[in-house]
Amino acid sequence: MLAALATITAAAPAATAAAAPLDPPEWTRPIPPVRLIGPIDYVGTEGLAAYLIRTPAGAILIDATMAQNVPAILRNIAALGVTPREVKYILVTHAHFDHVGGLAAMQRATGARVLAGAADVPALRTGIPPGETNYGVIRFAPVPMARGVRDGQAVKLGGVTLRAVATPGHTPGCTSWTMRVTQATRPLDVVFPCSVSVAGNRLFANRRYPDIAADYRTSFARLARLPADVVLPAHPDLADVLTRARAGTLVAPGLLRDMVLRARDDFDREWMKQGRIAK
Repeated sequence: MLAALATITAAAPAATAAAAPLDPPEWTRPIPPVRLIGPIDYVGTEGLAAYLIRTPAGAILIDATMAQNVPAILRNIAALGVTPREVKYILVTHAHFDHVGGLAAMQRATGARVLAGAADVPALRTGIPPGETNYGVIRFAPVPMARGVRDGQAVKLGGVTLRAVATPGHTPGCTSWTMRVTQATRPLDVVFPCSVSVAGNRLFANRRYPDIAADYRTSFARLARLPADVVLPAHPDLADVLTRARAGTLVAPGLLRDMVLRARDDFDREWMKQGRIAK
C-alpha cells in the first residue's frame, strides 16, 4: 500500500501540470470518507466525487478524479477496511481530466477492470479528451486497458448490480450509472449521473463531436425521466451530497429532475450565446 502511494505521488505532478490553472482548491482538498447509503461510501475530495461500493466479493469504485487525489482516495478506501486489490471495477462517468486524470494510477494500484461508455474509450486509451472546448486540450495519463460498455449493460459483483445509462453530450461516451439499495425494507433507486453541464464545450462547429448539441438534448430528456431517489453526481456540490449525507437527507425524489431542468436552461442560454458568436 505505501509503495503504491509513493509511486502515485511521484507520478501525479507530470500527469496534471497542464490542468493546474483550472483547478478550484476544493477539487484537491482531501476529506475523510463519508458514509452514504446502503453499501455506498464517499471516498473523494471535497469537490470531486469518488464513490466506493462494497460487496462480499470486492468493491466497485466510480471515478478516480485527478492524479494528485489518488493517494487520498486510497487512504479513504483503506480506512473503510478495503485493500487496493479488493477494488475489482472502476466505472467511469466521462473522460475529462478532473474525473479520469488519476485513472491510470488508480488502475495500477488496484488492478481493477476499467469500464466506460464506448464512445469515450478512444479518449481514455490515448489520454486526449473528446470534443472541442473553449479552454483547449487538457491531456491525462492514457488508460490502455479501458473497455467500453453499451447502454443498458449491467456490471455485477457480490450481489450488487450497476447498470450503464448512456447520457452523451458532455462527452460522447458520458455514462450515468444506476443501482438499487434497500433502506429499512424500502427499495431506493440510486443514480450516479454523468455531467450535463456545457462547461466550455463548443456547441457549434465542434469538428470532433458534431452531434454534441443533439446528444445533450436527448440526454436531458432521458435523465429527467430516470427514477432517482438518491442522486450522487461527480461534482458533489451539484446535489449537496456531503451536506445531505451528514443530515440524513440523501433520499430526495425529484432532485435529479430539478438538476436536469436547471442544466437544460443553462444549455439553452449558452446555445443562444454561442449561436450569436457563430453567425
